[in-house]
Amino acid sequence: MKKLLEEFKAFIMRGNIIDMAIGVIIGGAFSGLVTSLLDNIISPILGFFSVGGLNGLSIRILNADLRFGAFFMDIVNFVIMAAVVFIIMKAVTSIMNKFKKKEEAAPPKPSKEEELLTEIRDLLKAQAGTSEAAEKKAE
Repeated sequence: MKKLLEEFKAFIMRGNIIDMAIGVIIGGAFSGLVTSLLDNIISPILGFFSVGGLNGLSIRILNADLRFGAFFMDIVNFVIMAAVVFIIMKAVTSIMNKFKKKEEAAPPKPSKEEELLTEIRDLLKAQAGTSEAAEKKAE
């Protein structure tokens, strides 16, 4: 049981879980904002076209009230939330791509050992080239 609790603690303390929890909290707060926007601004504006507002639109069939006005407002809520998430993801993706391009554009600087080895290689090539030229002249 103690091992299970230690594993659970390690799982909870990982960065991914904490980031996800923060995202859920912010998402809930944002959802409240969008719902308030719909209920207090958009719904009354659209409600000018119907008596009692869109949330009040319903059809009664036998004992069931089909509230299609509230359903319509939930669809509008979903579309607004999806659009905002899409815009945020596009912004994050473009920022990440800019950083990737900068990393790819600048090749890593060679270490001292690599620089020395490159110099030695170039000197050996130069010596081999001069000795080959001397051999050709001698022939």
